Order: sequence, then C-alpha cells, then structure tokens
Amino acid sequence: MIAGDRWQRVRDLFEQALEEKPPDVGAWLDRLGVGDWQVREELVSLIRHHSSAGSFLVKPASDRLSDLMADDGTLEPGHNVGQYTIVRQIGHGGMGRVYLAEDARLGRRVALKALSPELTADPSHRERLRREARAAAALTHPGICTIYALEEIDGNLFIASEFIDGHTLREEMASGVRPAATDVVRTARELADALAAAHGRGITHRDLKPENVMRATDGRLKILDFGLARIEQTAAAAALSAEDRVTQPGAIIGTPAYMAPEQLNGVRADPRADVFAFGVLIYEYACGIHPFHAASPLALIGRILEGSAEPLESRRSDLPARLIAVIERCLSKSPADRFASAVEVLRALERVEPVPASRRIRTWWRAHQLVLIALYFTACALAWQVKEWLPGVTTAIFVATCVAATIGGVFRGHMVFSERVTGLEPASPGRSAATATLVVDLLVALALTADGALLAPQRPLPAVLTIALGIGIALARVVVEPTTTTATLRQPRL
Repeated sequence: MIAGDRWQRVRDLFEQALEEKPPDVGAWLDRLGVGDWQVREELVSLIRHHSSAGSFLVKPASDRLSDLMADDGTLEPGHNVGQYTIVRQIGHGGMGRVYLAEDARLGRRVALKALSPELTADPSHRERLRREARAAAALTHPGICTIYALEEIDGNLFIASEFIDGHTLREEMASGVRPAATDVVRTARELADALAAAHGRGITHRDLKPENVMRATDGRLKILDFGLARIEQTAAAAALSAEDRVTQPGAIIGTPAYMAPEQLNGVRADPRADVFAFGVLIYEYACGIHPFHAASPLALIGRILEGSAEPLESRRSDLPARLIAVIERCLSKSPADRFASAVEVLRALERVEPVPASRRIRTWWRAHQLVLIALYFTACALAWQVKEWLPGVTTAIFVATCVAATIGGVFRGHMVFSERVTGLEPASPGRSAATATLVVDLLVALALTADGALLAPQRPLPAVLTIALGIGIALARVVVEPTTTTATLRQPRL
C-alpha cells in the first residue's frame, strides 16, 4: 500500500490534474519534476478511473435505482388512486415518484409518493417501510414536512404528505444571490430546530442536503424525505428491531457529498452524521460553495475523508464568530468532536450574538455623514458669497441656509458620535433624526436653488454650481442615504 506521505502527494497532484487536464499525464509529471514511480503509477490509475467513478459518487444509491426504473408506472394527470386524484408529477427518486394530488375525502392538496415496487415487493420490506413511515408521521414540527397517511391501494404503497409550495435550498443557492448574515443565522436556527425534533424522537435523517430542505412561500423551512431515516430504539420506535430496519450496518446510504466520513467508511450513521451534513449545508448556503469543493466528485469525497474545509471566516467575514465556530465543530472529522445531536447544535446557536453591521459598512456610513456635514459648510459659504454679490433677499436666504445646515450638522454629528462611542447601530437614532435630516437637506437644497436662480443673470457659472450643489445635497439624502442606511445597515436583529 502506498505510504501516507506519498498518498498526500498523489491526492494533491490528482486535484491539480483535474483542474489543468493535461493531454499527456507523463509529460506533465516530467515538467513538475515528479520522479517517484509509485506516485506516478497511482496517479495515472486514479485519472484513468475517475470519470466512471465520479458520476457514481455524485448521487446516492437510492437515486441511481430510480434511473433504472421503467416509465411504465408513471401516473397521468386525472388518474384516480383511491381517494386521490393525480394533478401532475412533481419529482422522483429512489424511493419512488412524487405527485401533486387532490385528496377528495379531506378536500386538500397533498404530495403523494408512490413507493417503488422494487422496494415493496418483499413482504418484510413492506412491513419495515410501514413502521418507518409511522415513526416519521409521529414527528409533528412546523419545520418538518407532515406525513398524513400510509396507504395500500391495489397492492401498491403510497405515502400522502403535506404539499409545500415553495423552492428548495438548492434552487435558492443556484440563484447566485448570497444571503445576508442575518438570513444565514436564521436559516441555521430553523433547520437545527427541525432536525432537533427528529433527533429527540430517535430519528436520524441520513440524507440531509439542500434538495431535501424547502423554503415555503411564507419563508419557513421544511425538511423533506425521511425515507432513508434510521430509527433508534426509543419509545417512538421500540417496535423496530435492529434486524428489521430497511438499511443495515455497513450499507452506504445517502448522498456522498453530504455524508460524514464515518458514513463513507460504511459505519452505521447516528445523529452526529446529520450534524456533519448540517454543517456542510449551512456552509454551502452561506458561501455558495461546498466546504470540501474539489475538481471532481471523487476528489470531493477524498477531501471529506482526509482534507480540511476552507475556513468559513475567510469566505464570510461578516458572519458572527460563534456561528462560524458552531459550523466548524459540525464539520469535525471525528464524530466525538462534533455535537452529539441537533439538540446541542440548537442550544449553541441560541447563544449566537446579533449580527452587527460590518466594519467596512460602518466606515462608509461614517464617511457619508461627514461628507454631508462638509457640504453644509460649503453651502453656508456659498450662500454668504451670493449675499455679497447680490444684496437683498439673499441675506434672508443666507440666514435660513446657515440655520438649517447647523441643525443638520448637529443631528449627523450626534449619529456618528452615538455609533462610534456607544456602539449603537448606525441607524439607531430612529425616525426623528431621519425626518429632521430630510427636512434640513431639502431646505438647504431649496435655498441654494433660489440663490442660483437669482444669481444666474449676472454670474451664470457660479449660479450653475450653486444650483448643482443644492440638487446634489437633495439627491444624496433622498436617493443615496436610504440605500446605505435603511437598506444596508438596518438589518433585523435576531
């Protein structure tokens, strides 16, 4: 067997080769100065086989089963299955096909999963599926998709569950919009809360991934598909013996990219495997990239087993330090180093501090306030000069400009002082300050515009600059400031 240090070298070269795709691997290794024949031989072997292995590792075994299923069993819209009328197919996987259906008895729409005949043909498998469906149906939590019934119709098994109108987290991440820090914390808490409810009942999901988490139209998260769940010997599942489970120890169940190292090694999963998947999911949701991202599925699995995740702080420095620490602990290689279950994860997340505005945002906010204070002084100086050039009504305009600018400068200076010294959020002074600065800025803009109009017949260029300054102050307050202060800095507290 190749030694550990050589294997590390092979793995690094393998990832580099997948990125560069050299047409001649031997010549490429010669250019890199790799002379160790064992390293070269192992690397060539990996490159030769990675294409076929890669697609095998991307999807769980249950999903590959669905690729082999014939389409003959697809139910068409309008077809009646017992009390259910099929509306359309909305998905499929290794456990079977999922349809949107109308429940005629209760008058509601449901997600009707037709379990694959390959899984239900064996009587013992049918009984195990019944028992696990009953245990999953016992989970009553707003963050878990509710199972309504397990139906046996014409010799086939169907699971009727809550229909969730929304989108998956995978679709959300694919949009390319990076969530705000507050959204990351909120999503992590909601997901941990739902997962903790399952763990508290002795149920391990074993296939937690973005495709199995939906965000409903009202914004709430829902965990789907407990079809691969493993049930512990608790009061909720005492009837299911170790020999009677659908999956047995040693079987690799789940989606490899979200599986814990021990799962990939064939060790039976427990709640700590879900904790690892939770860490991967939240990391990916926050950054848009898998924590063990690699050039190929095979290399990704290798990194999960032996590599380290890129520090989350380097990708999202705006996230609270405690949240980053929670996710990093979830991603620990050893199960003993992780949280024992999502119950502990939830407790840790409850101590995550509110997300403050980032230092960079605060710096820009301060600069915005100080620039406007400087413009107030400029407006006063310009109004004084217009008064000297054109005595008369401009004197009253000069006085009004100075009074308004002084009030505006006091308010803005107070906001900067409060944020800098007391540590308050930049937007914390509230509506009174916002109203005062709006009135002040519009008055200054109006006064400068009036000065410019009076000055235009005698001094066109200074008149244009005076009017431009007035318009600039008004636009800065009406257009720019709501964007920098209201939209960006007034993040909801958690």
